[in-house]
Amino acid sequence: MAKSMELCLTVKGREEKRRIKLSSHPRLTKVNGENLDTNKSSFNIPLTFSTKVTHTGERLGRTWVNLVAPTISGFHYRVHERVGGEIQCLFSRTRLPSSPLKRHAIWEIDVCWEKARKAKGSSFLAAATYAPSLLYMLIEHSKNIKENDIYPGLIQYFKHLPHILCASYDQNFLLSDNDHLVNCPALQVGLPPKHNLLNEFKATVKETFFADDPLRPFKDQPGSKKFILGLQTIFPILEWGRSYSFAKFRGDLIAGLTIASLCIPQDIAYAKLANLPPQYGLYSSFVPPLIYACMGSSRDIAIGPVAVVSLLLGTLLQTEIDPEANAKEYLRLAFTATFFAGITQVTLGFFRLGFLIDFLSHAAIVGFMSGAAITIGLQQLKGFLGIKNFTKKTDIVSVMHSVFASAHHGWNWQTIVIGVSFLSFLLFAKFIGKKNKKFFWVSAIGPLISVIVSTFFVYITRADKEGVQIVRHIKKGINPSSVHQIYFNGHYLLKGVRIGIVAGMVALTEAIAIGRTFAEMKDYQLDGNKEMLALGTMNVVGSMTSCYVATGSFSRSAVNYMAGCRTAVSNIIMAIVVFLTLEFITRLFKYTPNAILAAIIISAVIGLIDFDAVCLIWKIDKFDFVACMGAFFGVVFVSVEIGLLIAVSISFAKILLQVTRPRTAILGNLPRSTVYRNILQYPEATKVPGVLIVRVDSAIYFSNSNYIKERILRWLIDEDDLVKESGQTKTQFLIVEMSPVTDIDTSGIHALEELYRSLKKREIQLILANPGPVVIDKLHASSVAQLVGEDKIFLTVADAVASCCPKSAGEV
Repeated sequence: MAKSMELCLTVKGREEKRRIKLSSHPRLTKVNGENLDTNKSSFNIPLTFSTKVTHTGERLGRTWVNLVAPTISGFHYRVHERVGGEIQCLFSRTRLPSSPLKRHAIWEIDVCWEKARKAKGSSFLAAATYAPSLLYMLIEHSKNIKENDIYPGLIQYFKHLPHILCASYDQNFLLSDNDHLVNCPALQVGLPPKHNLLNEFKATVKETFFADDPLRPFKDQPGSKKFILGLQTIFPILEWGRSYSFAKFRGDLIAGLTIASLCIPQDIAYAKLANLPPQYGLYSSFVPPLIYACMGSSRDIAIGPVAVVSLLLGTLLQTEIDPEANAKEYLRLAFTATFFAGITQVTLGFFRLGFLIDFLSHAAIVGFMSGAAITIGLQQLKGFLGIKNFTKKTDIVSVMHSVFASAHHGWNWQTIVIGVSFLSFLLFAKFIGKKNKKFFWVSAIGPLISVIVSTFFVYITRADKEGVQIVRHIKKGINPSSVHQIYFNGHYLLKGVRIGIVAGMVALTEAIAIGRTFAEMKDYQLDGNKEMLALGTMNVVGSMTSCYVATGSFSRSAVNYMAGCRTAVSNIIMAIVVFLTLEFITRLFKYTPNAILAAIIISAVIGLIDFDAVCLIWKIDKFDFVACMGAFFGVVFVSVEIGLLIAVSISFAKILLQVTRPRTAILGNLPRSTVYRNILQYPEATKVPGVLIVRVDSAIYFSNSNYIKERILRWLIDEDDLVKESGQTKTQFLIVEMSPVTDIDTSGIHALEELYRSLKKREIQLILANPGPVVIDKLHASSVAQLVGEDKIFLTVADAVASCCPKSAGEV
């Protein structure tokens, strides 16, 4: 007999001939009753099945073809028919019991069995098609074949060349376990290669702190080039400045002038929110934007004072020093807090600890911002209503008590008229800007127009003599030095550090969130660590030049984006306009009413209340909603710092809850597949009799190992109760699906050992499925793999089920 022959294959739609080695199987001597010509080296293989493929739900009583996936041993296919509880081989007419069926590496095709007979002019071709993830059979036959004709084919066993490959796939597989078929052992869980401890430590540090591989551009570069790249890393303006053009400048000029018209009145108002003289708000929009333009990586963010940070800073500072009785000490503490806010941000950026700000969840931030917006709005009632004696507390109960207590003698009707009129104008301007994006500039210049008109109105009517409170004096000139005013020792040093850390973290969180938002809209990468360095440096320098904490403003950044900014030069344009204002225009703000500043702040903070985000949080995650509402009510009813503390606490509580109480699930088999999924998610999934399959959806650490062990044992108790009620097969095997288990520590290993012993007492076999590389390495290192049995650790749940319940594995 020929030792090899050519097989006609259709590979990716193209016919190919491949030489295969023939088996020494004694049955491979005839095809269709005719002896093989031992001198032939090529052979056309006729088959007997039809092209008609039936629905998988109609499998019982049908015929199918088994194709064994190529292995080093070879591959095999055979036509079978299910008759009752047995498998009948249609070729040899031998009966094979169904009990030894195993599921492994065979794709099952349902076909109708067509009886046919050999006829002249008829030809049949078995075509195997190779795809990246699947090797499958194509079936063709002649149109001349009539129904009820018979044409039996007989191909039992042959070997293949190594280049016929097949990857694993999620289809129906079936393998009859008898002497005549290929022995295809189940794939084993692979052990990862051993790594040096130092290399593992380096890899962990790199992944934790240098996941973005910041040193990649420096590889294989000469020293001079590395120096230039280093400067560009610290000062990105040196990189994008080389390709700067007049077209970009035109967009930046328009954007810079637009945000300057918005920031000037806002800066004056936000300074009052921080209990500082109005010029310090303008100072904070001069120096910090210049520093950020040179060091920042965002093209759209607009730098300056913001409402939330101003309120937070003012609240924390006035708990330490009275801003009216000790104005100088209050100002020095503000500069000290700003300095340490910058140091905090630089430290986080330098040591690449930016991931720490992610511990404040999005839901907590939404609640905190919304609560802060309400608190800021309530604080503006003092200027909006013309109240002179106002509470220094920020909670809603104290504020509303102060407002209504002064209703009969403290309200000024002229101030109320000015405030209501211009607040209505500002809200209308904002509505126009949102309604039509082309008119974004209307909402941008609305505050400046309001300041100009209201100032002129107060000046010509002398409304200040009727009780309307005005700004009065704004110091002329650019930022004076404040290095000597920072507390580097003494009683207020630690207080400045504490306030600075809190303010710096909140400012950083807001800026990073804003920067990422606009970076996604323009499809460019934002380097979080560079942002921290830039923001920290500008606040450190700002603290030495009479500025308080500055960060990215969402309202100004949105205007900057819509105005067509191209680079950070728009911040430089804004700083130049602020400089000109400080030098030449400050005296014109003397008659600006406080009511207009209150109206500007109220119109600005309304956008911080995100109702859509709150509704979405409620729909997605109820625990997140609790965190959101906790932060909101903490800010509104207690204080800003308490609200922030609640937000952080609930965020950490959620992390701890998820770590200490991970999810587990009972898995069942999806009909007509080898896929095992959560039975709660897929009600049609069926449990395997005598087998409990549990999936652990978390790493197993000291904090959750006991819970996981106890939860699995409770699953077993519940399963035993169900068995007693229904009279089903008693649980004999526990399969733990470990695909989601990314890591395990010594406590987890100990918990697995205890689980194994508990199961052994109950005469239940523990089986592990698909442990990851880290987990399997530790299982072998701790000898748990030997305790459980290496033959009880499988690559898939299907393999594990097949090992303990072969009949269920085959009859899916």
